Amino acid sequence: MTRHAQRQRTTKETQVDLAVNVDGSGQVEVATGLPFFDHMIAQLGKHARFDLTVKCEGDIDIDAHHTVEDVGIALGEAFGEALGDKQGVRRFASMTVPLDEAAVEVVLDLSGRPFLHYDIDPPGEKILGDPPFDPQLCEEFWRAFATAAGITLHLVMIRGRNTHHIIEASFKAVARALYDSVHIADEVLPSTKGVL
Repeated sequence: MTRHAQRQRTTKETQVDLAVNVDGSGQVEVATGLPFFDHMIAQLGKHARFDLTVKCEGDIDIDAHHTVEDVGIALGEAFGEALGDKQGVRRFASMTVPLDEAAVEVVLDLSGRPFLHYDIDPPGEKILGDPPFDPQLCEEFWRAFATAAGITLHLVMIRGRNTHHIIEASFKAVARALYDSVHIADEVLPSTKGVL
């Protein structure tokens, strides 16, 4: 059975059309008007092996915040729906991913309890592009995603100097942890409560 879902989110600030197939092969199409963010979402889909289509039209002439957050909300909602009752999933996963001098550790739980611990502290400069991308927005993306998906997510920077490398390592680490956590290991629901 293929686990997939679609989401549309329309506000006065953004319009998001999104589809995710958790059991995909890493085929990604993304267009948000933010080239660096598109690159990060592509990394997420590719390394999680999710088929992912994301289109967002947002008020990026004002600020990228609404686009980044709303994509996180829509992706989290779709991901949660695609997983269904989570029967048989591994549930827990952790991953440390390097990118040159940077290394980021991710620990997650498909718990049904939304929580984000974000300890990523890049040097702070915007990432060049048209428009430039503020790396602080990544925390907003992960908070929106974790809350909407109902997962516990910890991201910790072990080391790093280059902002691009730090952020990309974080997206790849979450992707690989998601890939491991959604894997169907058996037919047992991994919770003593009987629900996740």
